[in-house]
Amino acid sequence: MKGRLIAIGDIHGCNKEFEDLLDKLSLTDDDRLILLGDLVNRGPASDKVISLARKHATGSLLGNHELRLLNFRKTDDPTHLKKYDYATLDQLNGKDWDYLESMPLTYEDKELGVVFVHGGFLPGEPWQKQRARVVTRIQVIDQNGEPRKRSEAPGARHWSELWVGPPFVVYGHTPRADISRTKWTLGIDTSCCLGGSLTAYILPERRLVQVKARERYFIPS
Repeated sequence: MKGRLIAIGDIHGCNKEFEDLLDKLSLTDDDRLILLGDLVNRGPASDKVISLARKHATGSLLGNHELRLLNFRKTDDPTHLKKYDYATLDQLNGKDWDYLESMPLTYEDKELGVVFVHGGFLPGEPWQKQRARVVTRIQVIDQNGEPRKRSEAPGARHWSELWVGPPFVVYGHTPRADISRTKWTLGIDTSCCLGGSLTAYILPERRLVQVKARERYFIPS
């Protein structure tokens, strides 16, 4: 019997919540677990999250937080970093960096008609050809059709509101108090590190499983 395909939203170093969710999911050898990026930063133990990912996940997608760390590692340019990145840098070992460097941008299951991605896609362009800086960072689309963060273009429409599939897209990156649904998208970053929940989406049954954050680990400045 074919196993489940499971996506988990942004973990952000919340290793205990990740463990709690894995316990609820009761993974089998037939399941495929895909993590939607931003495994690191903000929470207490990015290294422990990566260790759990290596053990349990079929794959982990590149998020903007991993991309930022990798860009710093390549260039040694501290302008890539934010203050809380330094705590993560202190935690990571060689195997952790190897794992980050192996992260793909997307995961597709053609049979189920679904694509997983960290941030999202620009509507109207082939999703397979979109660059890392777009698919890891996009939230809204400004009046010029450019991908932006919500803070950069207040009032602009979220990319998911403009996305017309197929494929159906499951994504993270845009933290919300609850999941966000459109006809062709599902956003499952439910703000775990901010004291919300960590969410898993299970296919083919289209079921959601969540665990509450044990505490609030990060307060945006």
